[in-house]
Amino acid sequence: MAEAHQAVGFRTSLTSDGAEVELSAPVLQEIYLSGLRSWKRHLSRFWALVRIFSGRHPMLFSYQRSLPRQPVPSVQDTVRKYLESVRPVLSDEDFDWTAVLAQEFLRLQASLLQWYLRLKSWWASNYVSDWWEEFVYLRSRNPLMVNSNYYMMDFLYVTPTPLQAARAGNAVHALLLYRHRLNRQEIPPTLLMGMRPLCSAQYEKIFNTTRIPGVQKDYIRHLHDSQHVAVFHRGRFFRVGTHSRNSLLSPRALEQQFQRILDDPSPACPHEEHLAALTAAPRGTWAQVRRSLKTQAAEALEAVEGAAFFVSLDAEPAGLTREDPAASLDAYAHALLAGRGHDRWFDKSFTLIVFSNGKLGLSVEHSWADCPISGHMWEFTLATECFQLGYSTDGHCKGHPDPTLPRPQRLQWDLPDQIHSSISLALRGAKILSENVDCHVFPFSLFGKSFIRRCHLSSDSFIQIALQLAHFRDRGQFCLTYESAMTRLFLEGRTETVRSCTREACNFVRAMEDKEKTDPQCLALFRVAVDKHQALLKAAMSGQGVDRHLFALYVVSRFLHLQSPFLTQVHSEQWQLSTSQIPVQQMHLFDVHNYPDYVSSGGGFGPADDHGYGVSYIFMGDDMITFHISSKKSSTKTDSHRLGQHIEDALLDVASLFQAGQHFKRRFRGSGKEDSRHRCGFLSRQTGASKTSMTSTYF
Repeated sequence: MAEAHQAVGFRTSLTSDGAEVELSAPVLQEIYLSGLRSWKRHLSRFWALVRIFSGRHPMLFSYQRSLPRQPVPSVQDTVRKYLESVRPVLSDEDFDWTAVLAQEFLRLQASLLQWYLRLKSWWASNYVSDWWEEFVYLRSRNPLMVNSNYYMMDFLYVTPTPLQAARAGNAVHALLLYRHRLNRQEIPPTLLMGMRPLCSAQYEKIFNTTRIPGVQKDYIRHLHDSQHVAVFHRGRFFRVGTHSRNSLLSPRALEQQFQRILDDPSPACPHEEHLAALTAAPRGTWAQVRRSLKTQAAEALEAVEGAAFFVSLDAEPAGLTREDPAASLDAYAHALLAGRGHDRWFDKSFTLIVFSNGKLGLSVEHSWADCPISGHMWEFTLATECFQLGYSTDGHCKGHPDPTLPRPQRLQWDLPDQIHSSISLALRGAKILSENVDCHVFPFSLFGKSFIRRCHLSSDSFIQIALQLAHFRDRGQFCLTYESAMTRLFLEGRTETVRSCTREACNFVRAMEDKEKTDPQCLALFRVAVDKHQALLKAAMSGQGVDRHLFALYVVSRFLHLQSPFLTQVHSEQWQLSTSQIPVQQMHLFDVHNYPDYVSSGGGFGPADDHGYGVSYIFMGDDMITFHISSKKSSTKTDSHRLGQHIEDALLDVASLFQAGQHFKRRFRGSGKEDSRHRCGFLSRQTGASKTSMTSTYF
């Protein structure tokens, strides 16, 4: 999701003085160490492999050793595909110069760099993923907030209980049930099309994980177990135990503990309230301050960093409101992505955010895994806390409190005077960063996946081509477009980039803007563009993409101290449109027919470029698509709400090319365009509360 921003910035992480020293090691040594790390991970999972032949259902890691290694593509094919991808966005002169650089690269350097990559692919589990984690994420010195983290939303239209402590109790219990299943490998491995297993390696670090800042490079600290969560409320930190006599606390007992925190009248200590702003600071700055903190407040710091995860009990409500649905949903997204800059511990693998009205959300650190992993956990959490655990008629968790439980432990921070100014500076920077991001979320309910299926088209490709039309109308030009695709068909695979701004997509957009072109002509070009996108997506998922190969070639060139003008130019590109689909992976957990509103509304991330957009989307059931758009307020070229309107128009214009979709446009524009978004998107689900028998609050 947010990886495009990190991918753009990774080149600077290779040019700092410290990083340059790190890369002076021989490339063969680095490849050797990559292999050792791979084998250590394999040995740690070996016990799970014994279960494959035990007659049981496949376990989470059952297929790991049967997964193929990610292939190293032909360097000639990669360069050819790259040149094809940039042709629509470059002038003739710039393209000719790029082609010259590419040919020089193929002639002078490509074969040597490719040899090292092939060597690594034979020795290590994956030729690119460990370098991707290190150079794109852990060596980045940018603040995590907005630049790297992403968020996940609650149900859009319903809140199962308005009681904050109760929602926190059920949610934390559900998350820990997921961790229990994870530890026992009881989560079934994901199968693509029900047949091909996907790599499960990223699941290992969901819980008990913290990204520890370093001056030049961060590292990921993962604990085998943790029996507490760290909680933040009104500027104070607490340690809440999650187990009693080695058994998980009941939801009602957890609710009791969270309610004790909410009822605690004690004030925050000086500077404690804004302490977490340090985790939103540039990584080198935070690393230096953390050294003092570790000396003066080691116990409190360990309670936070050693927690299963972080919980923020916000003092304000959030979510969709009837009075101002558009603004309230935008504010909800902003609260999840950035908060106030000091009320999330951005280093933790994820922060569970519980608002005062019972609304939920996640803020997720990106380095340890990609969105489908946290999304899988989040789907389980929402379904379990709502459908399996449930709430009593008065909104509390089911069961009884446990008065014998000790009260949550208030963490004491002995903050040295020298870090007070650092906290103030970090808070100021976090507020500037937070206030500069423009979030816009809107549900599009005129049609969804079912209509696109009836058109015999890929739903993702349909949206991607429509986004090209919307962006062109917004900016008047084409730009490099980043769409994240997974490579988990391969051992320890992570992601690859689909470059969605193709020549075929541009031809379709130009035809749509040409009044002399007929609908049949535009439709034919649209189908060609969709087919091209599908081909690129399949190539990316099968390890034949462009960007990860070029990234790995560039890393090897830096290890060898080889200057390549072509690779330098490739990695100076800006992604002005970064996109991602949020997958719904466990539809069996939700009853979309009887409870259509009980589906997650997806999530979003910050823009990859100061003058660009971040766009994510999720298909909610069969007849709704929710879009999450972000941009920078400081840019005069972008406006998240303006792009949202262009996306709505583009979807309708594309749908109207199909005979079955022409009525959508008439419905949308029949009673005025200004309030159409509120009418057909936000308020269409108000009827339907009668379908639910559980305690729930609409809006």
